[in-house]
Amino acid sequence: MECLPVEVIGNILSRLGAARDVVIASATCRKWREACRKHLHTLSFNSDDWPVYRDLTTSRLEILITQTIFQTTGLQGLSILMDDVDEFTASTVIAWLMYTRETLRRLFYNVRTTPNVNILDICGRQKLEMLVLAHNSITGVEPNYQRFPCLRSLSLSYVSISALDLNLLLTACPKIENLALVNPEIAMSDAQVTVELNSPTLKSIYVEAISLDKFILEADNLEDLHLKDCALEFFELIGKGTLKHFKIDDVSVIHLDIGETIENLEIVDVSNFTIIWTKFYQMISKSPKLRKLRLWDVLFDDEDEIVDVETIAVCFPQLSHLALSYDIKDGVLHYGLQGSSYLENVIVLELGWTVVNDLFMHWVAGLLKRCPNLKKLVIHGIVSEAKTHEECQMLANFTSSIVQLMRKYMHVDVQFEYE
Repeated sequence: MECLPVEVIGNILSRLGAARDVVIASATCRKWREACRKHLHTLSFNSDDWPVYRDLTTSRLEILITQTIFQTTGLQGLSILMDDVDEFTASTVIAWLMYTRETLRRLFYNVRTTPNVNILDICGRQKLEMLVLAHNSITGVEPNYQRFPCLRSLSLSYVSISALDLNLLLTACPKIENLALVNPEIAMSDAQVTVELNSPTLKSIYVEAISLDKFILEADNLEDLHLKDCALEFFELIGKGTLKHFKIDDVSVIHLDIGETIENLEIVDVSNFTIIWTKFYQMISKSPKLRKLRLWDVLFDDEDEIVDVETIAVCFPQLSHLALSYDIKDGVLHYGLQGSSYLENVIVLELGWTVVNDLFMHWVAGLLKRCPNLKKLVIHGIVSEAKTHEECQMLANFTSSIVQLMRKYMHVDVQFEYE
């Protein structure tokens, strides 16, 4: 260890992350103290890492953090995540940020202060590439002054911000590629809650726990769109057909439009969602490059609707991963399996059920016949704690039927996942 260059020791200490571990390790010898002082580039203060943080008085905690930060030079990554900790003094937090801002590349900030600290004023016009902000408020964004010329990733969780300021903030980040919005408090000036975002460089957006009347996103280079636990009346994506990954989970939306030119779409993942199959299919049908289609725990607006395997086989020739889970009804099962086209490239098939019955068994057998090159079959199910004798017998019969069926497909790896 004595032969290691001091820069290498600095890299080792930086990988520890947690400030307490770094301080303890730096006490090893003079050389390690020098590495911590001159070559440490990552430091993290997280109330979940060390419970003692919550037992200390705020003033004592401020002194500890101040001493640790001010003993370093050239920090590139700083994480201050203080959940369940009393409010800090704004002047102290500003001192931390002012001391590190010129070299900082990544900032994870969840600190409550009195008064609120304006992160944009302090860290703007610097070299920051990633900003993760939580439990804070942003007001009066000035794109020309509060500019982030190097920022590529922005995450806002439980942040209060107006729709106008949110769009201005994106404008102030000319290189932004990744945006995450988790349960933001959107301040509105009128009765209709509308958000319009515009970014020519944005490639990925994740939106969770947001309720809006209208959400319009204009992003010419967007590749990844993920909506989760949202309530939207109107959502529209305006782009140039670059979208590759589209995922929605537990979303309520009346009008959904992801654009007409979606020929580059590779993954569609829909779960806990009510769909009108004809409209949904029409929306994704012009995606010949689709590799993965997942429709999980979906409900059909029309009880007589069902996923049409023939249509999937014809429209998505490159499909290699198919995952389906929905309530199967006797009258429409045959319709869903009609046709003679094969899913030639499907090598992974996932099927789920909520009730074990003969219909599900017929469905599994029908889909297996349509996947001649299948390598892996995963069957998902829900098993309740209390079961009647009839339910146990049904599960036993189902297991026996699967074993018998899979003797015809000895080359297929079968897995069961129950919850």
